[in-house]
Amino acid sequence: MPYYITYGEFQYHLQDYFKRTGSRMQFPEMTDYLFRKGMMSPTPPPELPTNKMFGDLTDEEFDKAVNSFVLALTPYQSVSSDVPEHDIIPLARDVYIIRHPRYTRPYKHTHNYFEINFVASGECDLAFENEQRVLKAGELCIIAPSSKHDVIINDDESVVFTIMIRKSTFNTTFFSLMSQKNLLSHFFRTILQGDAHSNYLLFYSDDIHWLKIIVRNAMAECYKQDTFSNSNAINWIHLFFSHLLRDYSKTVQFYNYQLGTDFSLILQYIQHNYQTLTLASLAEFFHYSEPHLSTLIKQNTGCGFTALIKQLRMADATSFLINTKMKISEIAECVGYNSADHFSRIFRSEYQMSPQEYRKKHQSAEDLFQPMAQVN
Repeated sequence: MPYYITYGEFQYHLQDYFKRTGSRMQFPEMTDYLFRKGMMSPTPPPELPTNKMFGDLTDEEFDKAVNSFVLALTPYQSVSSDVPEHDIIPLARDVYIIRHPRYTRPYKHTHNYFEINFVASGECDLAFENEQRVLKAGELCIIAPSSKHDVIINDDESVVFTIMIRKSTFNTTFFSLMSQKNLLSHFFRTILQGDAHSNYLLFYSDDIHWLKIIVRNAMAECYKQDTFSNSNAINWIHLFFSHLLRDYSKTVQFYNYQLGTDFSLILQYIQHNYQTLTLASLAEFFHYSEPHLSTLIKQNTGCGFTALIKQLRMADATSFLINTKMKISEIAECVGYNSADHFSRIFRSEYQMSPQEYRKKHQSAEDLFQPMAQVN
């Protein structure tokens, strides 16, 4: 039988217990503690309004709104290092989102669902297998099932949202994501095809406003009870993944990467990171020797690594010259050159003219069509 308490009340008691005793509790331990103290209600609260949207709230306003969301908790569940999805994800849900509690007792665990931890503000400690790292605001970590890990928040202000997705959901609901050729899709495909290796995928964003809007609205759907809420939450997470792929593929990191034979993923990684990429760092990321990787690149693209990098740099440089008013020094930096002089020498050897001459020639051609565009 479930008992009910708001997020705010549950978090208050976790924090209060820690500051009074210096000790911490795991989530099930605090649930039992509150049940024994008579601090949870057997009566379900009023449902969240179905038309309520949360994307345009400030951080403070949304944190206050989350404090009013209600947790349905079952006492006398043991603390286990193996957490099955039916203990945490409600029966009728494919996606479930919580604001990660602060001041929990460290305890590494595994589970049979995907977990995404998004640091909306502040920071948290991530323990993953034998690795320890701090995740900062804007970082987002997708943790594969069967990976031993823990997330700990040690202050009153940091906000981390934890998104939980059933493995079975990917076979149907996220089918379009699974069929794509990109690093995120490869990560999910590899795991769902039976790879039991511990792994995470880490993204970083320096502009997290849009991600916050998506996560807030998806989380709110998880606490509504109408017939649309589950599918709405799934659609928000679809948008969430699409946003990651569009804007943050350059920042992706793996804990454990196994490529197999899909060279298109190597090429995509090069395209996203060519500005600073070296053959050595590429080989390290994909766990290849440099000579073998160099041979793969030559076989699949028809040119060597250095030539491929130059092609990508020049392609973006010409686009910047034609379509923007950026300074030559700014373009040089954007495409990975340390100085405008070096960039200009490489550009002249490729196009037999300077960047300035190229811009003047091609922008003049563009201007010929400008009056017609204005008339239309």
